[in-house]
Amino acid sequence: MSFADPITLKNAHATLEPLRLAHQSEAAEAAQDGELWQLWYTAVPSPEGMAAEIERRLGLQRSGSMLPFAVRDAAGRFVGMTTYMNIDAVHRRLEIGSTWIARSAQRGPLNTACKLLLLTHAFDTLNCIAVEFRTHFMNQQSRSAIERLGAKLDGVLRNHVRTANGALRDTCVYSITESEWPAVKAHLQWQMVKPR
Repeated sequence: MSFADPITLKNAHATLEPLRLAHQSEAAEAAQDGELWQLWYTAVPSPEGMAAEIERRLGLQRSGSMLPFAVRDAAGRFVGMTTYMNIDAVHRRLEIGSTWIARSAQRGPLNTACKLLLLTHAFDTLNCIAVEFRTHFMNQQSRSAIERLGAKLDGVLRNHVRTANGALRDTCVYSITESEWPAVKAHLQWQMVKPR
């Protein structure tokens, strides 16, 4: 299986389905839930820019460097997007990123469920040796979520990129390695069944 082959991943809390242009109106509506595009430290497409963002992601999929997913909650409602990105099939590495979730779907089991699906497929099917996560140094919510998964901080890329507003971004790089995956998987599975 190619790293960029479309696939649907599903568990009790989330469905990740191949992103399509037909998702544009649902995605625009989900992004309005919390006006996520206004967060200065992350890059969530505005409702008006959603078609271009979906096209961009699909173009990267055609080039083999991204596998974009639409995120649906347990009720089947479109609540966001996520991707495998910066795919390096030769060295069997990828990054999970370009993720955004509608405000009303945050702070529940959905994000953990999505990451469990993505990590299980990456390590158990694609035989990755490492999976990376990157986020803005100032995005404490994202950093905390990544750390709760069991990923370890590899370091901070200082003045890594310019953000849309022109500010320089320090990027925190986290990863989970192949040898760490069994413990991380057990931890995530426990998180999905523990009482909340």
